[in-house]
Amino acid sequence: MVAEYEASGLNQRQFCESRSLSLATLARYRKRLRETGGEAGGGTWVAVEVSRRIGDTIGAGSGLSVVLGRGSKIEVGRGFDAATLVELMNVLERF
Repeated sequence: MVAEYEASGLNQRQFCESRSLSLATLARYRKRLRETGGEAGGGTWVAVEVSRRIGDTIGAGSGLSVVLGRGSKIEVGRGFDAATLVELMNVLERF
């Protein structure tokens, strides 16, 4: 997210409004990145499989589904609240 912000050319308020994020959320990600000495574009690579199956539980083309390594699954439908998803991801990163 920090890399997206830095590449966007927007100020923090504009970026957060365009993503339905709070300024505090962006600040937390930027602080975490500084504390770990990481770069905005850096991070860990993970394998991603793109699937366009008809009849999935969230419906064809209606949302997103992420299956994590241990089989956990996160599904969000079209029009989901992005800020809530970011909060969920922050909690899951602790485990």
